[in-house]
Amino acid sequence: MPERWKPSVTVAAIIERDGRYLLVEEHTPEGLKLNNPAGHLDPGESPQQGVEREALEETACAFTPDRLVGVYLSRFQRPASGEDVTYVRFAFGGTVGEPDPARPLDDGIVRTLWMTLDEVRASRERHRSGLVLRCIEDHAAGVRLPLAAITTDPTVYAPEIKR
Repeated sequence: MPERWKPSVTVAAIIERDGRYLLVEEHTPEGLKLNNPAGHLDPGESPQQGVEREALEETACAFTPDRLVGVYLSRFQRPASGEDVTYVRFAFGGTVGEPDPARPLDDGIVRTLWMTLDEVRASRERHRSGLVLRCIEDHAAGVRLPLAAITTDPTVYAPEIKR
């Protein structure tokens, strides 16, 4: 029997303020890379809950998603291990508060930084994946989908999950 295909589901926060986008610099198996605040969806989480959690963990800022920028299917081969992984990424736009200085950044996150679109484009070789720039360019182009485009089963993805 063929092996079942199991894509990894991730969420990403595409955060823009005054013409600059919030990115994180993080340690990866391929070295120090730039990424959108992003990570894997946890069991029992809706995509919106997941992006709120990931953005907070990686930036120490509360993020409120108010739109879906897109859903992306991407295949990535890790140079360090040769592992071939398929990702389904839900990218959200929204607003972010100021960082909580008492909150540490997630393991592996070195720092946060605000970059213009031109700076993001110029740093392409440092991106964790091609989705970093693609999501930002879609956001800059005005791609806006309603959050209602994502339907979650309320018996499984309950908003009362405590963080």
